[in-house]
Amino acid sequence: MIDAGSADLLRELEARGAILAGHFRLSSGRHSNAFVQKFRILEDPTLVEHVAAALAAQARALAPTVVVSAAVGGIVLGYETARQLGTLAIFVEKEGGVPMLRRGFALDPADRAFVVEDVVTTGGSVREVLEVVRSRGATVAGVGAVVRRAPVEFGVPTTALLDLPIESFAPESCPQCAAGEPLTEPGSRFLKPK
Repeated sequence: MIDAGSADLLRELEARGAILAGHFRLSSGRHSNAFVQKFRILEDPTLVEHVAAALAAQARALAPTVVVSAAVGGIVLGYETARQLGTLAIFVEKEGGVPMLRRGFALDPADRAFVVEDVVTTGGSVREVLEVVRSRGATVAGVGAVVRRAPVEFGVPTTALLDLPIESFAPESCPQCAAGEPLTEPGSRFLKPK
């Protein structure tokens, strides 16, 4: 069972081979010698249920009316967190590179959104979701993340189930690039259609 702030999550990630070592280009564009493969969590419905329960426990006091996540990785986690909170679950996706609500999803000023993210490095994806929520007049009740790789502030109550400090670098200051190590791009933002 995973609970907020528990070392159990770190053990689960390690046991599942979710913490990878190498030379990685992250979704943020930064480079790192470690990568957290969130799909090792998201592929297991029982683990997702436990992780979402821990996020929902942190969110209840914030009284959210909706859980909002980012496509694609956040959809499963957002849905399960919302199910446990008894709220709706919607997600932000990009159209023409612009984050937006599609598929008839709506928010209004009465909504209190709990924004859910799997892995936070710079917070760029979360900030995009926050901007969409606020542009619809809704209130951001808080942010919940499974893993936070670096201290990131969003100006709202924020919780991470696991703070896992992992250094990252701008490409021009990456020591692995300087050493000529090959770069791997495991993040979904960089996948090229075949």
